[in-house]
This record gives sequence, structure tokens and C-alpha cells, in this order.
Amino acid sequence: MRRKFVTNLILLISLNLLVKPFWIFGIDRAVQNMVGAESYGLYFALFNFSMLLNILLDLGITNYNNRNIAQHRFLLTKHLSNIVALKLLLAVVYAVFSLTVAAIIGYNQIQFHLLFFLILNQFLISFTLYLRSNLSALYLFRTDSLLSVLDRTLMIAICSLLLFTNLAGGKFRIEWFVYAQTAAYLLTSLVTLLIVVVKAGRIRIHLNRKFCLVFLKKSYPYALLILLMAFYNRIDSVMLERLLPDPVGKEQAGIYAQAFRLLDAVSMFGALVAGLLLPMFSRMIKEREQVGPMVKLSFTLLFVPAIIIAFSSLFYDHEIMALLYHSHIETSADILGLLMIGFTGIAVTYIFGTLLTANGSIRQLNLMAFAGMLLNITLNLLLIPAYQAYGSAVASLVTQLATGLAQFIIAAIIFRLRPGATFILRLLSFVLLTALLAWLSRWFDNRAAGYFGMIGASVLAAFLVRLISIRDLFRIIVREP
Repeated sequence: MRRKFVTNLILLISLNLLVKPFWIFGIDRAVQNMVGAESYGLYFALFNFSMLLNILLDLGITNYNNRNIAQHRFLLTKHLSNIVALKLLLAVVYAVFSLTVAAIIGYNQIQFHLLFFLILNQFLISFTLYLRSNLSALYLFRTDSLLSVLDRTLMIAICSLLLFTNLAGGKFRIEWFVYAQTAAYLLTSLVTLLIVVVKAGRIRIHLNRKFCLVFLKKSYPYALLILLMAFYNRIDSVMLERLLPDPVGKEQAGIYAQAFRLLDAVSMFGALVAGLLLPMFSRMIKEREQVGPMVKLSFTLLFVPAIIIAFSSLFYDHEIMALLYHSHIETSADILGLLMIGFTGIAVTYIFGTLLTANGSIRQLNLMAFAGMLLNITLNLLLIPAYQAYGSAVASLVTQLATGLAQFIIAAIIFRLRPGATFILRLLSFVLLTALLAWLSRWFDNRAAGYFGMIGASVLAAFLVRLISIRDLFRIIVREP
């Protein structure tokens, strides 16, 4: 099982490294620089608003389906026939509810127009993720890996034509950015649906009321978890845009987005790891296999880069933001350092939260997420009026570290995980060495040399303290079944 995890993780990360960095730094960044912080801030706030409510599109179906199909593969055809119809019904509910809330909080005509397409995009994303959950549950990880980059590849092609050619007359509007996403998500959904139908065999789409009620009853705790986590992960920019006067709120949301984009980028890779782990953990728990070795391996492979990313971003925050953006560099740089430290908590969540989800420990996760939501909202209400976007970054940092620690403790109790004194000592040694290397690298006159030197030395430090062993990885890949 560890061999399957490592080999598919290498493929998945490789594909995403080829595509997603260019999307984030080549396309998304170029769009913000071209349209400005205020216009992009409007889009970013609306995007996060659509994310807050998109749980209505899924109601926990995707996570529950992944776990269930991984344990009972023969249910695929029956579930697919009913859930496709159910997803379409939920899309209507989500759209009506979202637009109603948007009207209540006072969105204008321009905001409604953008929000309509963002709502459509959220449905297409949710539908594709559900379809892909069937592929990963069947252990078709290579197919799922290719589909994971298809939407971004299509977006890059469309946006490149608009940004880097004379097709649009050297101009770019934020609406075009949203339309390009819609086209890419639609094509990806259709391709994914075709592949899943081929794997499942002939299906007849219909809505069985009894089946849907039973399925939703089982999946709603997963829905509540996703909703609560979405609030403490995504509500920052919405609160910035709403709590601060116009146009300050939109501008601060845009400044926050500059730094948050990088957090979102590295979080994507954590989400990829979690996507691989959920069906594996589910199968291992059903077959009563020991999960400890897999937990240790996956945690190490994700936490090591998380620490390197955190310290490199903290010590080189100004250089990174100056390279990427033309305005608001000082403010967004300070925000970047805080958000990236919080990424260590997100990395812990992707491992131990996934383990608890696979185990069905949803009640414990929901209590944790509810506390995290209350903590985040309270901190934002206290800090945004005085510190604006920087206050949201502080709220995010505290929330991510607290929720990550809570999930580790819950998982350690339920699964009786004992990391061992040697592993903890190696982990602490690596963290201290990375911090020292980051500080020493600032003495380089050439900032680029210092930055990349620090990253390379930190990777070597992980091997030096034997947190990662090339021999062990080789043995897993070559010798394990």
C-alpha cells in the first residue's frame, strides 16, 4: 500500500508541478496585475462567497462516496445513476440559496452577474470532483491524476490567448477570467463523466427518493464538516469586503488575495495527498491493517516541504511579493509570512483530518471545525477594523495551527498513534535547522542565491537528521507489493 501511495504521489505531484505553478504565477497573477487590486478584490470576495455556500452542492456526498466505494466497489453503478440526478437537483438549491443571500447582503447588478457564473463554476467543480471520487475509489489514480490538471490546462490555453496576444486588443476584464474558467470546467466535467460511465457500464439517470434520503442521511455529517471548514478557511476575504467601507474593503480583499494565492497554491498539493490517502486509509481501516506506518510516511513527506515553505516565505516574503506584483508589496509581504506559517497546520489537517474522515470520526471533526469557525470569525471581527488584511492573516494563522493540533490529538487518541521520541527529536531538529538556515541565508548579497540555497540546504537537512531516508523510499518503491 505504501508503494502505491509513493508511486502515485510522484506522478500526481509531477503533473501538477508542470501545470498549476504556471496557472498561478503566469495567468492568475497576470490577471490581477492587469485589472488591479480593486477589481480582482471584488472577484476574490465573490469567489470566496460562492465557496462558503457550495456545501449545498455536495452535502458531503463526495467524501462519503469515496470512502464507501473504496470499501464496496460493487455499488458504483447503482450509486452513480442516482447521485448524478441528485447533484443536478442540489445545483438548483445551491443557486437559489446563494442568490437569495447575495440579495439580502446587498450585492449590486455587477456583482450578481459575476456571481451567477461563479455559481455555475462551483457546480461544475463539485460535479467533476464527485465523478473523480469514483475513479480514486477504484484506485484508478493515474486517470484521476491526468484529470486533476485538465481544467487548469484548458484555462491556461484560453487565458493565454486573451492575455498575451492581440486577440483582446491589449485589454483584459475580470469577467473574461470567469468566463474562461466556465468553459474549462464544462469541458473537464464532460470528459470525466464519459470516463466514469465507461468504467461503470451503462447507467440510467433517475432520482430514487428513498435512496437519496438514506444516502443524504449518511453523508450530511460530512457536509457539515466541509461547511464549517469552508467558513474558517474562506470567510476572511468576505469579511474584509463587507466590514470595511467601500472601496477600502475591496482593496484590502485584493491585497489579502495576493498573499492568499500562494497559500492556495501550496495547499493544492496537500489536497492532492489527501485525495490519495482517503481511499487508501478507508480500505486499510476496513481490512484492519495497521495505519501507523502509512500515517508516518505521508506526514513526513508533506510536513517536511511545509516547514521549508513556511520559513522560506517568512524570511523572503518581500522578495517574493516584489517579484510577483506591482503594488501593495509591503502589506501583502507581511501577510504572506503569516499565512505560510499557518500552512504547517493545514498540512497536519490534510493527514490526520483525512485519517479521521476515513475512519468515520465525523462527530469529533465537526466539534473541532465548529470551534475553529468560532475562533476565526471572532478574531476577524476583532482584528479587521484595526488591522484590516493583516488582521485576517493573524486570524488565519491562529485558526490553522489550533485546528491542525486538535486533529493530531484526536487521531493520536483514537488510533493510539505513538510517534516515538526518536521521530519527535528528528522532527524538532529539522525545524530548528531549517529556521537557522533561513536566517543564515539572509547574509547572502544575492537574494536569489540565498533563497534557493536555503531550500536546497533544508532538503539536505531532512536527510541529514534521517527524517527522510532515500534507502527506505527505494525499498518501498522497489520491494513492497
